[in-house]
Amino acid sequence: MRKVLIANRGEIAVRIARACADYGVQSVAVYADADADALHVRNADEAYALQGQRPAETYLSIEKLLEIAKRSGADAVHPGYGFLSERAEFARAVLQAGLVWIGPNPETIEALGDKVAARKIAQQVGAPLVAGTPEPVQDAREVVAFAAEHGLPIAIKAAFGGGGRGLKVAWRMDEVAELYESAVREAVTAFGRGECFIEQFLDQPRHIEAQVLADTHGHVVVVGTRDCSLQRRNQKLVEEAPAPFLSDAQRHRIHEAAQAICAQAGYVSAGTVEFLLSKEGQISFLEVNTRLQVEHPVTEETAGIDLVVEQLRIADGLPLSFTCAPMPRGHSIEFRINAEDAGRGYLPTPGTITVFKAPSGPGIRLDTGVEQGSTIPGTFDSMMAKLIVTGATREQAICRARRALREFQIEGVASVLPFHRAVLEEPDFTAQEGFKVHTRWIETVFAQRVAIAPRADSPSEQSLQRTFIEIDGKRVTLGLPSQLLAGLAAANTAGAGAGLVASAPQASAAALPEGSVVAPVSGTLLAWNCDDGQSVEAGDVIAVMEAMKMETAITAHHAGTLHHKQEQGQLLTAGTVVAEIR
Repeated sequence: MRKVLIANRGEIAVRIARACADYGVQSVAVYADADADALHVRNADEAYALQGQRPAETYLSIEKLLEIAKRSGADAVHPGYGFLSERAEFARAVLQAGLVWIGPNPETIEALGDKVAARKIAQQVGAPLVAGTPEPVQDAREVVAFAAEHGLPIAIKAAFGGGGRGLKVAWRMDEVAELYESAVREAVTAFGRGECFIEQFLDQPRHIEAQVLADTHGHVVVVGTRDCSLQRRNQKLVEEAPAPFLSDAQRHRIHEAAQAICAQAGYVSAGTVEFLLSKEGQISFLEVNTRLQVEHPVTEETAGIDLVVEQLRIADGLPLSFTCAPMPRGHSIEFRINAEDAGRGYLPTPGTITVFKAPSGPGIRLDTGVEQGSTIPGTFDSMMAKLIVTGATREQAICRARRALREFQIEGVASVLPFHRAVLEEPDFTAQEGFKVHTRWIETVFAQRVAIAPRADSPSEQSLQRTFIEIDGKRVTLGLPSQLLAGLAAANTAGAGAGLVASAPQASAAALPEGSVVAPVSGTLLAWNCDDGQSVEAGDVIAVMEAMKMETAITAHHAGTLHHKQEQGQLLTAGTVVAEIR
């Protein structure tokens, strides 16, 4: 390889660009309109415009990505995580274009990306499993029948997905059908396919995963374990390595099953085999993620291995730089720093970062895709950065993390920093009387104990000192005095009445018609749950929005007749009137 196209954005694109530099190859970034001045664009050796705003027309456009690879002279593609990273058709298209695909081969992605097929592989090698449907279900009635036979809770899971997208857990029979429909919608949006299968859901389980690396020379090595139990809405917030409080037998069983599954599937490159661990100690295979994981840095810190450089070596046909599972050194904890307001139900909050002061010192690593002045668009994932804290022991890592989180300052957008600070004071997590965290701990135990205040609204400011131009779609940076840019902005404002079109300001709450229902977040109006003209009751879910890859329900605030004011599929800003209830 000589030049790698990074088919992604944000902190993972920055991470890959750095690995390319360390490995001695060039990197090519791509960017949507909202990411034109993003950190990953400036970190790469070259950058090209995808010319669009939404994921479907930018980072999910195989045609555009391959065209840019050809124009830039890239001879390899790294997909990062999310977007097209687990799409076999993308891997196949890259290979058919004569490029190197940095990841598993398409056949392996298909075999393991199909969660039903992955379960069958796990069964073949004797991996631990709970009961589940042998094939994807056809409709909600099949889901209800499975729940009646095996009992609740059940997990409704996208057959061709991962990362918590298209995953719903039903705890009551009256919510099974609605959650099935929601899982199908999320799966179609995230992965292009809506098939779902069903399996028993272990109550209050821990989420344990094994990091695997495999080369083309027959080496399949489990690099280490991670605990990713601190989740909300099936999205991880805190991860640590090695997974703490496992018995030697449990750790051995997880390593053995992960290695066997990947060997059976003919796995190549980096991958993660995920398991659930019940309160009673029962282990159950969950899925295989055929890509690099968000939480890979904690394994790097404790194993002493650069996983992305290993991916590059494997793609170049080289053997792994090691052939035995490394002994873990110390303990590492990762905190996902998302632009979400924990005091408002973790609602995503796009906007401009006015202050970004990151911590430093012993044991501190920051993987970030933003800086002060960066804009967080509402059309993509809410993660801004990852804080990785490492210590000689878990106790030391926790102490260092408390200090690092106190130092971390972010203003202009909400962040989950208050949540992380609160978690580190919880005995259930620090394990003063035993480790009691599970995958629903945040929504249940933590939510009852801790009330995080909503973030106070503050104006967003941005001071740009550079800009760019595009020459045939390729980004070229121009350094300009800030005073000049300020003058240009003033001139544009003055000329708005002479032909410039200004966007209409959002209506203030006082000016809204009585009965107005407004968008709680900036995002896409994904679906109407109630028809135009339908009678609704207070508390009914009338619509669903998607913002930063998360579904947010819109509920009726009082009873009446619903009148739609927006079309399904529209991109809306927070505060826009979605409907009226009269």
